[in-house]
Amino acid sequence: MSKEIKHTEQYEQKMIGVVIADDHEMVLRGLRMTIDSEIDMELLGEARNGNQAVALAHEMKPDVILLDLQMPELDGIQAANIIHDENPDIAILVLTSFRDDSQLFSAMRAGISGYLLKDMDGEELVNAIRSAAKGEPQLHPDIARRLMERAPLPSDPFKDLTSREKDVLILIARGFSNKEIGQALSLTEATVKGYVSTILSKLNISDRTQAALIAVRYGLITQDDLPNMGSF
Repeated sequence: MSKEIKHTEQYEQKMIGVVIADDHEMVLRGLRMTIDSEIDMELLGEARNGNQAVALAHEMKPDVILLDLQMPELDGIQAANIIHDENPDIAILVLTSFRDDSQLFSAMRAGISGYLLKDMDGEELVNAIRSAAKGEPQLHPDIARRLMERAPLPSDPFKDLTSREKDVLILIARGFSNKEIGQALSLTEATVKGYVSTILSKLNISDRTQAALIAVRYGLITQDDLPNMGSF
């Protein structure tokens, strides 16, 4: 029986299409085995350099791409910039180690949806993929701290936000989808989408992951409130 016709009560969402990109065969093998074992995920392709990652993202339109920061031809940041510009709906999860620390802030500006450590276990990885596919930022707490330390410090990033926009920002940072925010605040999903666009514009950021970092750094939420951090 194929993955497409298997169903469980736990996973009712559509199949999650995934592309993996890493120039190390052992890493690719581990990612491949992990994704292939999940009934709600489909591995759409593998890339061994940045150019291949960009091409696969363009061709396959995955829900999520797992992207190594250090790759030949195009590094992960260059590839992420191109992928995000061409396909902003693709969730880009960076696979990193602390050796890549100097690149993390640049990666945040490239439309990254999350930052995962390469030594995470399989359950953590698939949970992160599922959450990223729903639009939830994925931040390991140590990486979040490093990113916040490197981020510029405006005096008051929220001065132009209304009270309602701050409420929406808090829920964005906590990993709520637009639908969940609407339910929590008694707003339509279309109204929430408009709020999200306005908030990102006012804060001069490009995605929900950066919104989560700013919300933590300036005290709207605590780092413990970030989604899925308990599993890391």
